[in-house]
Amino acid sequence: MSSNIFFDPVFLKNLRRRQIKTTLVNILLLAASSISFISIVVIVGSLVLESSIFFGQVSITEFITGTEWTVLFTPKKFGVQPLLVATAITSLIALAVAMPVGLAVAIYLSEYASNRARKPIKSVIEVLAGIPTVVYGYFALYFISPNLLMPLIEGIGVHSALAVGLTIGVLIIPIVASLSEDAMYSVPEDFRQAAYSLGARKLDVVFRVVLPAALSGIFASIILAFTRAMGETMIAAIAGGFRVYYSWDPREAMQTMTAFIAQVATGDAPHGTIEYQSIFAVGLLLFLVTMAFNIVALYIVKRWQVRY
Repeated sequence: MSSNIFFDPVFLKNLRRRQIKTTLVNILLLAASSISFISIVVIVGSLVLESSIFFGQVSITEFITGTEWTVLFTPKKFGVQPLLVATAITSLIALAVAMPVGLAVAIYLSEYASNRARKPIKSVIEVLAGIPTVVYGYFALYFISPNLLMPLIEGIGVHSALAVGLTIGVLIIPIVASLSEDAMYSVPEDFRQAAYSLGARKLDVVFRVVLPAALSGIFASIILAFTRAMGETMIAAIAGGFRVYYSWDPREAMQTMTAFIAQVATGDAPHGTIEYQSIFAVGLLLFLVTMAFNIVALYIVKRWQVRY
């Protein structure tokens, strides 16, 4: 009887149905997992195609090393250094804010907070992550600059890279805090108990056992937060202004790469002109910079990863 079941028409019919369902599910999952890859290929392809038109008229050397960016004015100069420096300044300031605050929050949530305290704190962090960036932008413009920065810092105006960096820093705190907390929470409890059994204090366990074991995840969260800061648009456009200025002084108003893309893409340059093509060149540069940081992060995470 058991050998005849494989020749039963009903069994064979049900088997074919299961095989068809399995095949359809596999195809659906493959298509879903391919969306990100296809999206990256399309984005990179469009950036390279449009940028090639731009670099057909502008020297790459001038673009990378030039310190004057007057694409929307005459005479036109295409040195992207002012935009690149402004992006670097605001991102570094943001990281200087988010890294210590985010790590402190993550350490507290993972090692010190009770279950009753952990839930409301994580809820507040999630609220920070869910606030629209345009709200952050106007918060920087109408509160941080006039009430916090201008009374304390001489020579700073309403628009400044410092205001942009501080606000983006608040924006990316949830990234550092959440991912770092997950990395520390995943450290086995045996590590902590072994340190306590040797007489270690709580502070020693946190900084000499838990943090080193979770270092790869913490570093990954910092790199992700930094690249997120580089790609922020609305805060940079609202609080930083549209002044293209080459300076390392964070008190100055300056335009980031993303703010320039937003300005031109919303109608400041006709489609098909060299001014319009410049946003793809800037976008390609931003993509390459963020990709380089991600590659470095992957290498360091792999190098420092602790397997347990």
